Amino acid sequence: MTIRLLGRTEIRHLAKSMDFRPRKSFGQNFVHDANTVRRIVSASGVSRSDHVLEVGPGLGSLTLALLDRGAKVTAVEIDPVLAGQLPTTIAAHSHSEINRLTVLNRDILTIEPSDLAEMPTALVANLPYNIAVPALMHLLAEFPSIRTVMVMVQAEVAERLAAEPGGKEYGVPSVKVRFFGKVRRYGTVSPTVFWPIPRVYSGLVRIDRHETPLWPTDAEFRKQVFELIDVAFAQRRKTSRNALAEWAGSGNESASRLLAASIDPSRRGETLGVADFVRLLQRSEDWHIAPEAAPAAGQPAESPAADATQQAEISAV
Repeated sequence: MTIRLLGRTEIRHLAKSMDFRPRKSFGQNFVHDANTVRRIVSASGVSRSDHVLEVGPGLGSLTLALLDRGAKVTAVEIDPVLAGQLPTTIAAHSHSEINRLTVLNRDILTIEPSDLAEMPTALVANLPYNIAVPALMHLLAEFPSIRTVMVMVQAEVAERLAAEPGGKEYGVPSVKVRFFGKVRRYGTVSPTVFWPIPRVYSGLVRIDRHETPLWPTDAEFRKQVFELIDVAFAQRRKTSRNALAEWAGSGNESASRLLAASIDPSRRGETLGVADFVRLLQRSEDWHIAPEAAPAAGQPAESPAADATQQAEISAV
């Protein structure tokens, strides 16, 4: 092994040499346990064929472990002091691995594909607690090239992301993240492996993007599905018929749309999965389009082949 991972003593000495104090505003808690970073990297499954996007590399613990797997790494760090120090730390603890590292001093929520020379295939990160969900959603939407995600987040957030329909932890993030792929929990991480020690436990979550899209993935369709999810969960204890009444225009219209999507109007929004919301939106669009698209008197109706194609597209969801 050509790379030396950072330990507790090295983390403290490094911070002291920089006269650096962690900032709560950036959610800075640094992993100092080598076994923990190895566990994260191993669970991610990244290899030398991957280009990994790392968010908030901090002092470099996880960065070193990712480089040790042979992957290319683009590390995005908002703190200019840490961004400036990271290449020096990596060079001091490795050999030629520094050549596979790119560091960007940027806010991850503003990163776009044009900012990277090469599209990432994986996201592996110890996400700052204060931006974990927004950062995750932003990156999944902006970088469809990311096929695998392995993130460490606050345990409560991990529970919400991996929650199943109907559970008390199930909510808006649970549904939206499943728009992109399958979600799994990968265990819990003790606060003692961090410096400073946080007051909460952390959890590992893995997301594997759908190999074949199960529904349209363009930005406009995603925006409409997410807006529908927001409406349903704004009044999560109400029946779907009532929660979606304003969106549909009336309670009766809401019930009609739900039935058209094979959803019982008496079900609550918190019991619906992402496929239900996608189907509801698609059938609701047909509900609006059908009368307007109907041929005028004396004009030929749409061909049976075209109608069959449309029905096949709907049934595919």
